[in-house]
Amino acid sequence: MTETHATIPSGAPVFPPGRYGRRREPGRRRPLLVRLLVAAVVAGLSLVAVQQYARYGDPDYDAEVITYTDITDTGVQVDFRVTVPEGGAAVCLLRARSHDGAEVGRAEVPVDAAPGERHLTVRHRVATTARPFIGEVVRCRPAG
Repeated sequence: MTETHATIPSGAPVFPPGRYGRRREPGRRRPLLVRLLVAAVVAGLSLVAVQQYARYGDPDYDAEVITYTDITDTGVQVDFRVTVPEGGAAVCLLRARSHDGAEVGRAEVPVDAAPGERHLTVRHRVATTARPFIGEVVRCRPAG
């Protein structure tokens, strides 16, 4: 009698014992190495995140434009809110831009907070060389 496909059982092949060497057991091979690599990657990413937060996150000196009004050919009035450290001082850079995006005016505005105060509302008129389209706060930095 000859073997046919109908008589060979399906599934994993059967090898003669001891003929092809020892087969690996399925499971964890190097769990300590994998854990150390994962810990190193997490530590590296955490370090990068902390550095980026220190550089770009939650600044002590922050400003936002409330409104810009009274637009004329010679200037624009900018109302903005500044956050500084309690009782601190800042210098804010304001700029006015024309409709095509060109800068037509710039001003540095000193801001001083009273003791115990962190949020200030400031109004300043920026003189321009042409008719502005928008007034904005570029940045605020510590005074000094």
